[in-house]
Amino acid sequence: MRPLPAALLIVSVFCPAVAPAQSAVPESSKTSPVSVVSPNGQIAFELSDQGAAGLVYSVQFRGQPLLAESRLGLELVGQPPLGPGMKLTGAQPEAADDSYAIPVGKTREVRNHYNGVRADFTDPHGRKISIEVRAFDDGVAFRYLVPQQPQIGQVRIAHELTEFAYAKDASTYPLILDGYQSSWEDEYQLRNVSGLHRDWLIALPFLADVPGVGWVAITEADIENYSGMYLRKSGGFLTFRVQADLSPHEDRAGNIDPSYAVETATPFSSPWRVLMIAGQPAKLIESNIVLNLNPPSQIADTSWIHAGKSAWDWWSGDAAPSLAVKPGMNTATMKHYIDFASASGFPYMLIDAGWAAKDPSVPRQDDITRTSPNIDMPELLRYAKEKNVKLWLWAHWTSVDKYMDQAFPLFEKWGVAGVKIDFMNRDDQWMVGWYRKVVAEAAQYHLMIDFHGAFKPDGLRRTYPNLLTRESVMGKEYLKVTARVTPAHNATLPFTRMLAGPMDYTPGAFGNTNLADFVPRQFMPMGLNTRAQELALYVIFESELEMVSDYPERYQGQKEFDFLKRVPCTWDEVRAIGGVPMQWITLARRSGNDWYVGSLTDWDARDVKVPLSFLGDGKYIAEIYADAPDAADEPTHTVLTHQTVGRTTVLDVHMVSGGGNAMWIHPAN
Repeated sequence: MRPLPAALLIVSVFCPAVAPAQSAVPESSKTSPVSVVSPNGQIAFELSDQGAAGLVYSVQFRGQPLLAESRLGLELVGQPPLGPGMKLTGAQPEAADDSYAIPVGKTREVRNHYNGVRADFTDPHGRKISIEVRAFDDGVAFRYLVPQQPQIGQVRIAHELTEFAYAKDASTYPLILDGYQSSWEDEYQLRNVSGLHRDWLIALPFLADVPGVGWVAITEADIENYSGMYLRKSGGFLTFRVQADLSPHEDRAGNIDPSYAVETATPFSSPWRVLMIAGQPAKLIESNIVLNLNPPSQIADTSWIHAGKSAWDWWSGDAAPSLAVKPGMNTATMKHYIDFASASGFPYMLIDAGWAAKDPSVPRQDDITRTSPNIDMPELLRYAKEKNVKLWLWAHWTSVDKYMDQAFPLFEKWGVAGVKIDFMNRDDQWMVGWYRKVVAEAAQYHLMIDFHGAFKPDGLRRTYPNLLTRESVMGKEYLKVTARVTPAHNATLPFTRMLAGPMDYTPGAFGNTNLADFVPRQFMPMGLNTRAQELALYVIFESELEMVSDYPERYQGQKEFDFLKRVPCTWDEVRAIGGVPMQWITLARRSGNDWYVGSLTDWDARDVKVPLSFLGDGKYIAEIYADAPDAADEPTHTVLTHQTVGRTTVLDVHMVSGGGNAMWIHPAN
C-alpha cells in the first residue's frame, strides 16, 4: 500500500443532489462524510454517520448521483444492530497501483489500481465496526470489518442492513429466483426498479441503467466464511431501493435455520459489496474488479493449469452415427469422442454422468473411486494419453464430499485433468466453505475444477486459478427440452451473469434452426440461432474450459469448424465495441497478435459498425464468417470472406434475425 493523496480523503458537508422522496436522513442530522474518489476522478463514494439513522453512503458518477443515500449495517441475533447510533472515530486512507498475471482468464495481466479508506465507527455501547472502501476506475466496493472486542465475540448475523438506493427510477435486469436453493438457471427480465415486487428474490449480478447517469451492476467478491447475497425491493411502492438478503444458515445435510445466515467470531469481514460502473453497458465486461477484490493466488506453480476446449458426450444425445456399436456411456463411445478431440486439436474430453459405479448406500450418489461395468477406465486413460487428450470426469457433489480424500489422489494418479462437480444448488455459509475446501484440495493433486449447479463466481479463481469456470446460467442444455435459450437470452448474458466471471454455457450446436422450425429434443438437439451466432458465442462468452457440445459427425466437412477449432479459451485483452442488453453485442478479444471479434443479435435483424481501432499498426487479414443472405430461413448457412484491414477500418456487419458474425483478424505477414 502507498499513502492516499490528501485530496482524496475529503471531510466536507454532505449535500448530494437527490430527490426528497429518496432521502432517508433529515438534513439537520447530517455530518461531514468520508469521501473516496477513483483514480480517474469519475467515481466518488461518500460515507457518513447519521445518528439514530445509522451509517449511510452514496455514489456519484461523473459528477451526478448514481446511488442516493443508502443504509449500511449488520443485524445481529441477540444484540442491537451495528450501524444505528454509531459515530465516526477515525479514517485510514490507502491506495494501490500494481499488476499481476493470471494463468488463464480474459486478460493475461490485471491492473489493481484504486484509492481506498477504512472508516472506523463506535456506538454508545463501545461496540466497533469498520467500513473498508475501494474506488477503482471501473467501480467501487465496500465491506464490513468487525474487530475483536469484548462486547462482540461469537456472533450470528441475521441480516445485513445494506441498501442500494438508485438516484432515479432505473431500468433493471433481474434474475428472479423462487428460493435460496437454486441452480440460477432462468431468463433475465426487464423491470423498472420501482416496479420490482418486494417478494421477489433477485440474484446477482444485478444490472441497472440509471437514466442519464450510467450503468451499475451489483455483485459480490471474496465470499469466505459467509453466505451468498441476494437483493429484495425495500421501501414502499414506487421507491427506488433494493436491500441485501443473505442465504439462510444450512448445515451439511441441508437442514435450514432461517433465524440467521452467518455464524462466526470476531474478528471477521464480510464479502465485498461490488458496484461495477460504466457509461455504456458493454464497458462493464472489461472490468476485473471482482478478481482484484480477492486474495492473490495460493498456488505457487500454476504451470499445469491450462484453458482449452473439450469434446463432450452429454449434450449431443448419444449420437455417433459412424460407430459400429450402440452409442452411450460405454468405452467405445468415449473412445469415439476422444478421437474427435484429438483430431480437432482439443486438449480435453469431458466424460459426463454415468461413468462411475453406483454407491447403493447413498441415494443419487456414485462411487467415484470405481467405474461402471460399461466403462473400462484404465483403457480410456491409456487411449486418451496415446491420443494426447486429457480427461475430465463428472461427479455429483455428494460423491465428492464423501470420497474426496480417496478420489482426488486417485484422479491425479490416473492423469485426470479436472472434475466437473454438479448439483450443489446452494450458497449458504457451509456450502461456500465447501467450495473453497474443494478447490484447495484439488490444487494439491493438480486437478482443475468446473462447478455446475453452482452459485455465481466471486473471484475465487484468482486465489485458486485451478477453478476454471462455473455454470450458474441457463445454457445450451435447456434446448433439449425448451425454446427458452433464445438469441435475446444470449444477448443478455454478457451484461448480467458473465460480469461475475466465466460461465460454462456449453456452446457448439451446429444443427442450427430458426424458431419456426425448432423442436426441443433429447436426441440430436438443435441450436436456436444461426451458425454465425454460434461461432460468435465462443468469442463473446468467457469460459476457460469451453465445451464443443455437438456430436463429432455434425462438424465433418463444415467450413465453420475451422473457426471453432482455432478460437482460444484464454485471452490477453478484451475490448467492448458496443451493445444493449437483450438486443445485441459486439466484443473483441486478443490472443497474442490475433484478434477475434464476435457479434450477435436478438430476433431482430441488425446492422452494426465495427471499428477496428484496437488493432496495432500495419495490415491485417480479417477472415469473416457472416450470416448468409438466406440465413434467416436456413440458419446453418454462412458466407466466409477475407478482407485486408487496418486500425482505421470500420466494418459493416449485417445480422439476420437470430444471427451473428465471427471474425479472426491476424497480421497480414
